Amino acid sequence: MVSLRRALLVTSLAVAGLNAAPASAATIWVDWTAATPGAPGSATGVVGGVGVTYIGELVVPTLDGSSVLWAPDTSWIGGAITESPSSVGDDLRMNGFLYSGPSSITFSSPVVNPVIAFWSLGSPFTEASFSFNAKPTFEAGGPNTFPLSGGPITVAGNVVTGMNGNGVVQFYGTYTSLIWTATPDFFYAFTVGTNRGSPVTVPEPVSTALFGVGLVGVAWRRIRR
Repeated sequence: MVSLRRALLVTSLAVAGLNAAPASAATIWVDWTAATPGAPGSATGVVGGVGVTYIGELVVPTLDGSSVLWAPDTSWIGGAITESPSSVGDDLRMNGFLYSGPSSITFSSPVVNPVIAFWSLGSPFTEASFSFNAKPTFEAGGPNTFPLSGGPITVAGNVVTGMNGNGVVQFYGTYTSLIWTATPDFFYAFTVGTNRGSPVTVPEPVSTALFGVGLVGVAWRRIRR
């Protein structure tokens, strides 16, 4: 009887483990280390040990952690986003008038759940947008008071739009690159990150229950033998 109880205890712990909550994500942002302004220009950096390369319009980069754009932090924290880009303090700035071709972010190895933060996308009077090759999910957004007031970004399908908007989107899944085209704007900035500790696949409740019954059956047969 003691052996049976022990087997049932092990089984219940195993089933409980299957139903355990997924690990919470932790947002990390690219540390941009080098950049060449141009139309197109380029920038390179590292996020979580993975190399990142940007190709697209680049007017002014901030690579030394001194960016003052990512404030207040509340404009970029929410949903699955746990850290503001201010934690690194870098940004890539452009206006969209100099280059109309596609822009891209390429990772040196696959990245889970990449995220992009936007600062002042669009103007208070004119929308600006990024049209991606993948569907983003809105995670966080907030007001922008520079140079005039604006609200959070919005997402519709594969398009992120703003009128002087701040915010963060996430691309759920595993990616080696993201590609987009942007509409002209007077001045906006963005940066890239990822969410570590992405959710694991959890069996459906019925499947888990059946699996647990199976484990109990195996334990009982072993005891009888």
